[in-house]
Amino acid sequence: MTTIEAVNNKAALRRFHEAVSTGDAQIISKTIDEVVHPDVLIRTPLPIATTGTQAMKEVLAVLHRAFPDINVHIEDVIAEGDKVVTRNTVTGTHQGEYMGIAPTGRSITYKEILIARFAEGRIAETWAVVDVLSQMRQLGVFPAP
Repeated sequence: MTTIEAVNNKAALRRFHEAVSTGDAQIISKTIDEVVHPDVLIRTPLPIATTGTQAMKEVLAVLHRAFPDINVHIEDVIAEGDKVVTRNTVTGTHQGEYMGIAPTGRSITYKEILIARFAEGRIAETWAVVDVLSQMRQLGVFPAP
């Protein structure tokens, strides 16, 4: 990846996270259509049958129904080869059903790491590692340590 490609790919992933944080379904959908390849491979197991950008839109819709004020704060951005990695802190208020859990009204903060492989300037493949245990503890599913 050239320096220009690295800068552009980092900007595209930042734009993606910024769109998610708006909570605006139209902005999110438009941004996904612009920065994500239609046949993106999402390597994180998902409980949905769709694939590609439609799967990404569905996952984000589920998150926004559960946490309408979700905010992704990027802590680090690293580019190497054809991949860009972000280390993020995610916050939100649990106001809708999430993973079978009724709304609690609790505010949560958790960490995630997203790796995105780029091809032709667009996100072509993703891997996400989300601290689900921390989410569940904050939502009262598991006791705190």
